Amino acid sequence: MERLYDQALANMERTVHGLAQRVSPPQSVPYKDSFVFRYVERTLHQALVQKLARILTGLRAARLLLENGLLQEQGALQRILDELHEDVSFLALAVIYDDHTPLHQAYLDAFYEEEFDAETALESTQKRPMISRQKIRAYIARIEGAALDPSRRVELTRTISKAYSGFIHAASPHVMDMYGGNPPRFHVQGMKGTERQQEHREDLWNYFYRSIVAFALTAKAFGDDALFAQIQQFSREFERQRGKDYAPKP
Repeated sequence: MERLYDQALANMERTVHGLAQRVSPPQSVPYKDSFVFRYVERTLHQALVQKLARILTGLRAARLLLENGLLQEQGALQRILDELHEDVSFLALAVIYDDHTPLHQAYLDAFYEEEFDAETALESTQKRPMISRQKIRAYIARIEGAALDPSRRVELTRTISKAYSGFIHAASPHVMDMYGGNPPRFHVQGMKGTERQQEHREDLWNYFYRSIVAFALTAKAFGDDALFAQIQQFSREFERQRGKDYAPKP
């Protein structure tokens, strides 16, 4: 799988750079005594490119954390990847199904809002709104839920999210995964070579696969059927190497 992971990351990096060339590029915007880069048009497609970039770096980081046995941190990062995957689906499906709702506009407004609007953080009046994750999941379920009851799909997604939230918030059951050995102790230098590492190694495959799906959805949202087909073909090979087959059955 390591070779296939390398190939997946290379494909994703090439795709991010390629799609970034298809939207208006970031502009230098004055900031204090210097400048920052910003997408001034603030489009949905520009948001998709940014989300894919974070998925790519997130996968690289999760892989590094796994190899060093830092499994709590890997779990926390995978919780972030969960939301990135949802964000891509939410945005891409609006384009694919020509269904841009007020919720999408509210999401984009919040996404592009600057963190600070004053010289210091304490003086800033900006308060970025939090778009309901429940509403985002409900939208995805409504669009994708033909084969599964939408309420059931929302509940499945919520359950996965809650499970990984324990890594972010250091819930006791998750923290105690670090405890063990002879004599028992907290493995604060990582858990390389333990059963836990193998469990998390198995889990990482799911995040690579779901990321590939997110890239395919984005290619579709960009109207690039050739790129979509290439990513789909790679996803089939990714499945085959793991003994999976998620192709629709006739």
